Amino acid sequence: MHGPEKGVPPTAEQMFCLEDFVFFLFSSPTTLLGTVALLLVLYVVYSSFNSHQMEKEPPGPRPLPLLGNLLQLDLKRPYKTLCELSKKYGSVFTVYFGTNKVVVLAGYKTVKEALVSNAEEFGDRDISPIFYDMNKGHGILFANGESWKEMRRFALTTLRDFGMGKRMAEEKILDECHHLIQMFEEHKGKPFDTTKSVNYATSNIISSIVYGSRFEYSDPLFQNLVRRANENIRITGSASIQLYNMFPSLVRWIKNRNLILRNAEMTIRDVKNLIKNLKETLNPQLCRGLVDCFLIRKQKEEDSFVMDSHYNEKNLIFTVTNLFGAGTDTTAATVRWGLLFMAKYPHIQDQVQEELGRVIGSRQIRVEDRKNLPYVDAVIHETQRLANIVPMAIPHKTSRDMIFQGYCIKEGTTVFPLLTSVLHDENEWESPNTFNPSHFLDKEGKFIRRDAFMPFSAGRRVCLGESLAKMELFLFFTSLLQRFRFTPPPGVTEDELDLSPAVGFTLTPSPHELCAVSR
Repeated sequence: MHGPEKGVPPTAEQMFCLEDFVFFLFSSPTTLLGTVALLLVLYVVYSSFNSHQMEKEPPGPRPLPLLGNLLQLDLKRPYKTLCELSKKYGSVFTVYFGTNKVVVLAGYKTVKEALVSNAEEFGDRDISPIFYDMNKGHGILFANGESWKEMRRFALTTLRDFGMGKRMAEEKILDECHHLIQMFEEHKGKPFDTTKSVNYATSNIISSIVYGSRFEYSDPLFQNLVRRANENIRITGSASIQLYNMFPSLVRWIKNRNLILRNAEMTIRDVKNLIKNLKETLNPQLCRGLVDCFLIRKQKEEDSFVMDSHYNEKNLIFTVTNLFGAGTDTTAATVRWGLLFMAKYPHIQDQVQEELGRVIGSRQIRVEDRKNLPYVDAVIHETQRLANIVPMAIPHKTSRDMIFQGYCIKEGTTVFPLLTSVLHDENEWESPNTFNPSHFLDKEGKFIRRDAFMPFSAGRRVCLGESLAKMELFLFFTSLLQRFRFTPPPGVTEDELDLSPAVGFTLTPSPHELCAVSR
C-alpha cells in the first residue's frame, strides 16, 4: 500500500485503501498493534490535509533560540536590514525580533494589497511594550477595539469641524508662517539650526486646533511639551528600546526607558493643567478646540448615564498627546528635509523660486495656488518620498488567521508594512534613491499623481491628519522659499551637506545648520 505523498491530499483510490486498512486493523485480534498502526495512518492522512489547507508560512532567515534574528538586524536602522532581506526572501517574509515573530511586507503592490485590499485583516495595531507603557491602550495611535474606533472617529470629525483641509486651517497656518519667518529673520543670514523654530511652528498648528489657541515660542511650558515629544519619538527608535521591546521583563531598568516614562509623566501633568484651565472657562455653546468638544461630549454622556463611555479623562489626555506628538514631529521633519534639499541642490531651488516669482510674485501664497505651481508641488512630493519619514510605518497586527499571497499568517501576528520599500520601489520609481522632482511631472511639466506615493500609510490606519499635513507642508515650504535663499554655512559646500538621517522612530535630518538669506 502506498500512502499519499507529503503535502498532496490523498486520492479517492488511496482513501478507499485506507478505509479498508482501518477496517482490517479493528478486526485484528492484536488490539494494541492495530491501535498504534491506526494512529500512524490517521497522522499521515491528517498531516496531508493540514499541510494542503494551511499552506506554508512566510520564509525568512533561520532564527536562533531566544535571540531570533537579532544578530542579523541593525537595531539603529532596522528598515535597512529588512529591505536587504526582502531581496532574498521576497515581498512577504518572517523575521524574529527576539522571540517576537514579525511578518514584513515589502514593495508597493504587496503593501497596498495588505493595507487596502485586506484592510480589515491587517487593520489592528501592534502595541509594543514601550508604547503600552506610555499609553496603556488609550488614545488613537496605540489602541485597538471600540475605544480606538470611537476616538479616531471623534478626532476626525472634530479636526474637520475646525477646518482641517479648509480655509479656517489655512488662516491658522498662514499666521504661523509669519511667526516662523520672523524667527528665521532674527538670524540675519547667519548659520542656525532650524529644528526648534520649525517644530514650534508645526506644534502651534495642532495646538490651536486642540486647545483653541497658539503658544508663544518663548513659553517655557510650550518649549518643554515640544522638547519632550520630540525626545521621546527619537529615543523610541534607539537600539536599547528595541531590545526592551524584545525582552521587556529582562531590561526594564534601561536608562532610555526611564527617560521616556519620565517625559511622558511630565507631559501628562502639563496636559492635565491645560485641560483644567479650559474646563474652568468652558462654554457649551462655543467650542474653542478639540478639548472643549471632548469635555462637552463627556458631560452629555455622564448626564445620560452612558455606561462604559469612551469619553473619559485617560482617552482625552492620550488623544491630545498623540495628536500633539504626531502633528509636530513628522510635519516639522519633512519641512526641514525640504530646506536641506534646497541647500543641497541649488539648481532645484532656483527652479522653485523662479516658478514662485513668475506665478505668485510677492503676494501671499494661498492653498489654491498649488494647482498653478506644478514644479513646486513635485518638489514637495519628492521631499516626502525621499525623506521617508516613517520607514516601517507604525506596526500593525493581524485581526484573524488568513492566507495572504499563498502564505498562512496567524491572528495576532505583528506586521511591518515597510513603507520605505514602497517609496523606494525600483519597479515604481525611475530613480528611487535620488532626489528627482520629475517623478511627479509629465513630459509637459504638469504635476502627476503616483500610486506608489504612500508616505501617510494607507487603509484603516492611514494618518488621520493627512490633509492638514499636506496644507502645512505646502504653505510653510512656499512661504519660506518665497522669502529666503537657503545655503550651507560659509566654508561648507553643497556636497558636504549630510543627507543621512538621525537615528529615531521617525527619520529626521542629522544635526546641521543652514543660512536663510533674505531675498
